Amino acid sequence: MSETGDTGETADIGETADTVLIAGTASHAGKSTLAAGLCRLLARRGVSVAPFKAQNMSNNARVALAPDGEWGEIGVSQHVQARAAGVPATTDMNPVLLKPRGDGESQLVIDGEAVDHFAAGEYYADHWEAARDAAVAAHRRLAADHDVVVAEGAGSIAEINLHDRDLANVECARFADAAILIAVDIERGGAFASLYGTLELLPDDVRERVAGAVITKFRGDPSLLEPGIAEIEERTGVPVVGVVPHDDPGLPAEDSLSLPDTGDAGDGGGEGVGGAATLGADDGVPEESAVRIAVPRLPRISNFTDLEPLAREPGVRVAYVPLDSSLDDPLADADAVVLPGSKNTVDDLLALREAGLDEAIRRFEGPIVGICGGYQILGERITGAEIEGTGSQSTVEGVGVLPVETHFSPDKRVERVTRRVEGVGPLAGATGTAAGYEIHMGRSSPTGETARPLGPESAATDRALGTYLHGLFENEAVRDAFAATVFAAADASRPAGRPRSVEGADDGRSPYDRAADLVADHVDLAVVGLDDLG
Repeated sequence: MSETGDTGETADIGETADTVLIAGTASHAGKSTLAAGLCRLLARRGVSVAPFKAQNMSNNARVALAPDGEWGEIGVSQHVQARAAGVPATTDMNPVLLKPRGDGESQLVIDGEAVDHFAAGEYYADHWEAARDAAVAAHRRLAADHDVVVAEGAGSIAEINLHDRDLANVECARFADAAILIAVDIERGGAFASLYGTLELLPDDVRERVAGAVITKFRGDPSLLEPGIAEIEERTGVPVVGVVPHDDPGLPAEDSLSLPDTGDAGDGGGEGVGGAATLGADDGVPEESAVRIAVPRLPRISNFTDLEPLAREPGVRVAYVPLDSSLDDPLADADAVVLPGSKNTVDDLLALREAGLDEAIRRFEGPIVGICGGYQILGERITGAEIEGTGSQSTVEGVGVLPVETHFSPDKRVERVTRRVEGVGPLAGATGTAAGYEIHMGRSSPTGETARPLGPESAATDRALGTYLHGLFENEAVRDAFAATVFAAADASRPAGRPRSVEGADDGRSPYDRAADLVADHVDLAVVGLDDLG
């Protein structure tokens, strides 16, 4: 492969591992699934493999170890891919993370540690070089410790306005000396045109690295594509090395764009119900026997994957309710309410209030849970709000269903934790411990008498619970207790049956193994030299 870019700079090579970059013609082209599947497939063959994404943009984050031994943040996809690879997640796997908070600004996280909030122009002008240095160093460490690095690109590799600063795609291909596979989403239409245009727009040195293309999300008879494949290969000289069927393996989603739109069935059991995008309706339980958990779809929603374990419970529907002030009672059909995390709690609280959902939550008589930003929203007030929000208000009144006050400061808490569970309020009957992680600014303290069901910064009343513990419902005892509370509050019988676990589908395969089987069955890895490893 070429070792120089258009600028004549020598690529940052010399590592021991082979790197494969899964790039795409667009966002949501199946890159994350291919990367996770390839990680698991190689791991099953005994190959030491690690995932990598030089720069990610997502508000769905997980906790991982940083090079200094402290806890840091990475995007959820690299955390998932690390599990697929069977290796501990580290911040080297996603050294640069941008977390959008609105108004054109994002929080910049380098090597797991939050730096500050920057507008896009300021990031590229003043911080991109430091981000690139961190990405190069992180890749070098991974490459020294593993046989293969599976890198994931971001969006489209053919964004010509960004080619001089495209860290996740163009720069990664160069400094990692990577072979490139391009994922092409055929479900959107125009797949061959997208592939042709992408190849035509690539810098010459990056174009030389393209080893093949993979058509994703195909429904129907693959033989129908053969004439198009033959012509695109003749025109470009790039082989189409796989046609992957539309078969969602069930991996956690990376960002809120993966949630089904209002009234849109989407994938994974989603359907439009009562103006909301509803997940979990594919479990075979009749709707009249199911309960509905309403989740306000906050404009800056983050870590919404906290709700996925609930959607896998038999008879549980998770409905993402739009913030629509025209709705008379957006919680009329709800049996419980869960407020998820937010990248910008203050502004999402104000958006909730503008839509009238704060009053609807105060009137609501069923179980209520707030996680992280949702917990802060449920409290009586937020002080120091100008630090976290985009406005100038110092104090903002909360929804007021929990007797707590949250004070914001520039400090950010990022760590994995285990909390002892006190089964009160919405978690009545739960025992033992709950493991998860915390990623938040702000500290919450009681303003009145309250139970502490999940450690010192949690709070609970008879009907409401607030906690900073992400991954709360991944803990079986907690999830089981909350589901029982919701069914009891709805005066409904809980359906029999086991939850559909993220670690084991109905056929006994995990989502990681299902993704690996998709790659093994439908992608020819010989083109990137990985067919004979392991």
